[in-house]
Amino acid sequence: MTRFLYHPFLLLFWVSVSVWGQQTPTFTEYNYNPFLVNPAYAGIQGDWEANLSNIGFGSSEFDGAPKTFSFSAHSGIRDRNMGLGAAVINDKVGVTTATQIYGAYSYRIILNDNAYPYWKVYDRSFISFGLQAGVLMYDQNLLSLGITDDPNFSENINSTMPMAGAGVMFGHANFFAGVSIPNLIGDSFSNQDNLKLSKPIYGYTGYHFVLDRYSPDYILKPSMLFKYESGAPFQVDVNLSLSIKSMIEIGAGYRTNSSFTAMAGFYIMKNIRALYNYTRNESGSPLGATHGIVLSYRAGKGFVSE
Repeated sequence: MTRFLYHPFLLLFWVSVSVWGQQTPTFTEYNYNPFLVNPAYAGIQGDWEANLSNIGFGSSEFDGAPKTFSFSAHSGIRDRNMGLGAAVINDKVGVTTATQIYGAYSYRIILNDNAYPYWKVYDRSFISFGLQAGVLMYDQNLLSLGITDDPNFSENINSTMPMAGAGVMFGHANFFAGVSIPNLIGDSFSNQDNLKLSKPIYGYTGYHFVLDRYSPDYILKPSMLFKYESGAPFQVDVNLSLSIKSMIEIGAGYRTNSSFTAMAGFYIMKNIRALYNYTRNESGSPLGATHGIVLSYRAGKGFVSE
């Protein structure tokens, strides 16, 4: 294993065989599109929403740095107690490419509807359950590494297999929390014995502090993402952002593997949001600095006072 540590490209390959497909999304991805982490978020806002992201481009350190492209859309249906969604996620890390295509369904239960008269305005508490199912197309071009004296690198890995996941989410007023397992099946249906896929568990929580309840022009948004994966260090993302008059958003985040993210974005009218993020890894990491863009559209009332 030691020889990998002296070649950044091979190091990325070593990372890619340990963790599959959708890596923990970066700050802008999961913080502004929780649907990528948890299917229970499908349709939670009621209105139709679409997100397009390109994360990890611009690294000048070396070829093969992690890159993620995703497109997702979801909406509430049936009086907004149910939601439907779909996503396409393409990850590239070194010689590994993983593409997920899946659909999701969610069902929401309002917990305190009978506690108040119909005419009273109150903060609803709800719990949402979500399921997702689709396919994972996994490819490792091992022969391109040119390693001829190791049988583990004697052939490429190509596999298409089903995937299924589940999640649950709780919300009350401006508080939210959720837990999900995006891939319960793992590599059970892989056609290759040398493919080992992990089954990460995600936890996500946050709160929106309206600094002036009579005029929600400034909203402070702390959030945290937790990731547990067998054989890997427990990971925590800590993030904080500030929305200013539903026009500008700024924020920063820290991941426990010593990477920092700064984010800035703006709202075009009320329905379109554009975000840019800059991620810097610790000085000893070969990953260096990367950039990301997230574009979002939400119908109806859009992102006003979110």
